[in-house]
Amino acid sequence: MHVFVTGATGWIGSAVVDELLAAGHAVTGLARSDAAAATLEAKGATVRRGDLDDLAGLRDGAAESDAVIHLANKHDFADMAASNAAERGAVEALGEALAGSGRPFLLAAGVAALADGRPATESDLSPFHGPDSPRGGSENLALELVDRGVHTVSLRFAPSVHGMHDHGFVAALTAAARARGVSGYPGDGTHRWAAVHRSDAARLARMALTAAPAGARLHAVAETGVPTREIAEAIGRAEGLPVAPVEPEGVVEHFGWIGAFFAMDLAATSETTRDLLGWTPTGPTLLEDIDAGAYR
Repeated sequence: MHVFVTGATGWIGSAVVDELLAAGHAVTGLARSDAAAATLEAKGATVRRGDLDDLAGLRDGAAESDAVIHLANKHDFADMAASNAAERGAVEALGEALAGSGRPFLLAAGVAALADGRPATESDLSPFHGPDSPRGGSENLALELVDRGVHTVSLRFAPSVHGMHDHGFVAALTAAARARGVSGYPGDGTHRWAAVHRSDAARLARMALTAAPAGARLHAVAETGVPTREIAEAIGRAEGLPVAPVEPEGVVEHFGWIGAFFAMDLAATSETTRDLLGWTPTGPTLLEDIDAGAYR
């Protein structure tokens, strides 16, 4: 199968590309820079130069492929409106190219705000609709394309997709701990973060490409919920820093942009996903990765 991958050199995307190539698929990856293009070429992937603002290029990339895995996102936390608009525009463009084809369209989503007071499940519907909502309401927008002949599958990733040299959310928490001289956790530290190792998340995407039914919402979750206090304690051990609570009203000031996420309860399960695809996570846990020096 020829797969067009956006975010092909990102943290998750690069691992997904490796999985696809190892399974015998052909890959065309979206690349914004010469360095990204060279990385893809070295792996044996084809390069399409462009970014999420190049809507014509996205449509062409989708039209020329057998399937699309959309993992790119601007992640501009200083201008979330622009990020949300770009995400919605990209999904609209990719959907236009795939409409009526029955071809797979996998896209990245998250587990935030799906459930209140309990771990989110695959049956929980996203509350985000419309261009002004988080990620531009892209999950619901993409799932609506099923009625237009698109084989949409939502890949809901845990907030921590971890591994050696991860530069995502836990890296931001570690940077905040270094800057403050203390590894903090919000409130009483009982909020939880779901977690999954990068290799397990990439394998799930590869399996979903050929085995997930249209309209499926899958959870790339290995650990249902790691308490935020335990995350802070692991960062403290790794960095040789004291650990202390941060009052809720001071979370954003203490942690920066990541504080809003760290203060959320982002627990989720993946039993339905495991049963559906036979996916069994095997990678290290989040705390094992922190203790092993993944963020040092």
